[in-house]
Amino acid sequence: MRSGVGLLLAAPVRCGTGRGMTNDERRAIEADCGRLIRLYANLADAGEWARVAGLYTDDGRFARPSRPGEFVTGREAILASFTARPARPQRHMVGNIVVDVVDGHHATAFSVMLLFTGEVPAEGGLAVRDATGPLVGSYTDRLVRTADGWRFAERVGGLDFRP
Repeated sequence: MRSGVGLLLAAPVRCGTGRGMTNDERRAIEADCGRLIRLYANLADAGEWARVAGLYTDDGRFARPSRPGEFVTGREAILASFTARPARPQRHMVGNIVVDVVDGHHATAFSVMLLFTGEVPAEGGLAVRDATGPLVGSYTDRLVRTADGWRFAERVGGLDFRP
């Protein structure tokens, strides 16, 4: 297990209070941020990299689950990092999303993910799943409200098991 994950899971669950807002306002932010996290997975699976990069702030930072200490900074650099990778069939399963609202313009989130990858056979048809099984990991996010809605200011991935 990644360092720190056990501590996070053993800590008491603390839901963000979102100072100065109603419960309905806080829940709306939690829903919007949860949708952002799920949309990210769907767009990544569809290979819509420009739209994925658009979910970040202009100066957003991203660290892949396979390289959690190596940040890519800036929307354009994030887009370039995604388009530089070879295309492959993939499916992200995202769950256990917990959003903590800091205030009306800031939130943090934690989610877990399974990533299934595969190869398209030469004869075409349905992709063949990678035999090594899914990658299991998590994301820790810093989210900010912008004029365009909620965006990732920072997204840090990590793996919980070796591939």
